[in-house]
Amino acid sequence: MEKAGVYIEHARDLEVYKRAYAVSLGVHRATLAFPKMEQYALADQLRRSSKAICANFAEGFAKQTHSKPEFARFISMAIGSYSEVATWISYAFDLEYITQAQRDHWLQSYARIYGVLVNLREKLR
Repeated sequence: MEKAGVYIEHARDLEVYKRAYAVSLGVHRATLAFPKMEQYALADQLRRSSKAICANFAEGFAKQTHSKPEFARFISMAIGSYSEVATWISYAFDLEYITQAQRDHWLQSYARIYGVLVNLREKLR
């Protein structure tokens, strides 16, 4: 991806990736404190979906040199993972595993990431 004469070689160098990665680390750490019965259920789903946002973005970014539509497809998958993680966050809150402040922080962070991903996908079309 090029911008103003600068070539960005890795997805991890982009702000949207850095934000998504940071939030997913917070999600991962917080879910380690979920009840044992949730470690292979809700906690696992939260960890997987939060990490999938970064993973899909990074995979699509790496393929963009060969196919812009393929990059857009992976961004769409990252957007789908955003919807999934938002659902699991709601479950975690409703089951009282996270505080309202934690829920609000995560949902606001992911909403900003979602907006960037949607805008980027539109630019690729």
